[in-house]
Amino acid sequence: MSNNYWDEDEDDQDTDTETQMDGSDLLKKLRKAKRNDEKRIKELTEQLEGLSKVQRERVVKEVLEKKGVNLKAQRLILKDLDEVSEESVNNWLDDNGDLFGLTKAPEVSEEQELNRAALRQQDVVTQLGTTPDKAQDLMNRVMNAASAEELTQLIQGN
Repeated sequence: MSNNYWDEDEDDQDTDTETQMDGSDLLKKLRKAKRNDEKRIKELTEQLEGLSKVQRERVVKEVLEKKGVNLKAQRLILKDLDEVSEESVNNWLDDNGDLFGLTKAPEVSEEQELNRAALRQQDVVTQLGTTPDKAQDLMNRVMNAASAEELTQLIQGN
């Protein structure tokens, strides 16, 4: 009987020393990979910052064009605002618009809007309406028409 007592798991631990990487080689490769990753992160960060700057400038330019403000104001706005959005630029213009001759439009109440709408309706009615004098004059022309052609001209003319 044989007295061989070994675990079969220990057989897996035997590896060639040639295929095993040296510790220093592995460390060098890790450092190189880390440098490459840091370089890529730096490139992406610069790209993001550039795109963010362009986007901020675009938002400010659009708001200034809508408001009719000189585009030179863009430099001041970008210096003053950390976070640029349409709302923040509008708020900045409300606060500092007097520097550029921009005045705030007077606020109109709901009652004033309703009054203006009623006045517009009245204008439409009075401009397109027929006054009694015009109606009487038209009736006299129809009654005094001498021919069918004259009557047709009256109808087509009005």
